[in-house]
Amino acid sequence: MITIKPFAAVRPTRDKAYLVATRSYLTYTDEELDDKLNNNPYTFLHVINPKEGRKLFPVHKKYQLVKEVFEQFRQEGIFIKDNEDSFYLYRQVKEGNEYIGLIGAVSVKDYLENRIKKHEKTITPREQMFTDYLQQTGFNAEPVLLTYRDDLRLDKLFARIIAERSEYEFTSTDKVLHQLWLIDQKEDIDLITEVFKDQQVLYIADGHHRCASSALLCDRIEKGGEHDYFMAFLIGEEQMKVYDFNRLIKGLNDKSVPDLIEELQEGFLVEPMGDNPYRPEKLHEISMYVGKNWYKLVPKTGTFDPRDPVEHLDAQILSKKILRPILGITNLKTDNRAGFLPGTEGLEGLKNKVDNGEYDIGFALFPVSIEQIKQVADAGKTMPPKSTYIEPKLRSGLTIYQISEETLLKQ
Repeated sequence: MITIKPFAAVRPTRDKAYLVATRSYLTYTDEELDDKLNNNPYTFLHVINPKEGRKLFPVHKKYQLVKEVFEQFRQEGIFIKDNEDSFYLYRQVKEGNEYIGLIGAVSVKDYLENRIKKHEKTITPREQMFTDYLQQTGFNAEPVLLTYRDDLRLDKLFARIIAERSEYEFTSTDKVLHQLWLIDQKEDIDLITEVFKDQQVLYIADGHHRCASSALLCDRIEKGGEHDYFMAFLIGEEQMKVYDFNRLIKGLNDKSVPDLIEELQEGFLVEPMGDNPYRPEKLHEISMYVGKNWYKLVPKTGTFDPRDPVEHLDAQILSKKILRPILGITNLKTDNRAGFLPGTEGLEGLKNKVDNGEYDIGFALFPVSIEQIKQVADAGKTMPPKSTYIEPKLRSGLTIYQISEETLLKQ
């Protein structure tokens, strides 16, 4: 049984939503950030990454500044707080793909008791950093992405609500349509909570550190408040789209291309594919681009365990059979010779990174399926770094979950 509840969001007024909503500040260069901050007085970047706070040390002073700017936005009427608890239906249309899901508050207890399952390792310093941030700012503006087993009752409810006028509707500069509806009728709220009581588990698609930090915050503070929950965007398994996350490597570990091919043939069937970009067509096909040519690599039978949910992942096969023994990449997270490119950039993006000399070799993988993610999570294991790139990506600032006005440490 999954516990989900509505909440009264702090959010931008209807006329300013398109100006407030922003991508994660980590996706902007410093020049782009300055441009946004100088030319848009309403962007949520003023709150989450204020220009004055970039060089503040210790960081708790920056967090205090974040809280102050957030309160300033509220005082100026850029943000309002809903009078009633609601769920929020969010729809995104990007490049012909439609994503529809629900924003609500999910129980930390479900996470701690493994009803919300993870497939990635979290890093303790990052957990602590996010926890400090939540505690000192008092709000959560970026929902965790969770996926649930599709339910016809929700599909029918969403279809009815989408037929009505949305609270927000705008297209961002990356040509993505965003819409938001409030679900505040008691019968609709009751239906949603009942549907999720029938769900046995949820799976984290994106936001492992945010989940972990919410759990740590709950441990720091006396139980019984809004911090017993965290904001999530819940989307049905069939709605979510999982892209490949591809690898780029600098250098060939002092090997020539013919030497590389010869070593690969010990564990792979290697098929030259010419100079036309080759995309893997099924599981256990790996595309390699090196020396202006594409190759199809298929691991030979017996080189991996097909029964192990992690060992049969193509990202794991690539790491264990090529990156480590042949190219000398032992740690993808820390080796500066390794890079990652989401599948949304396409094979041309991979090819360009190699052709312009930024990298020397690129590997494209077949996308991981939602079933593979679930198998890894159910087994209590973790996937290799950057195994999935998942859509949709929500904009920050559309709905804000206020944890508390003031948070108190346990005595």
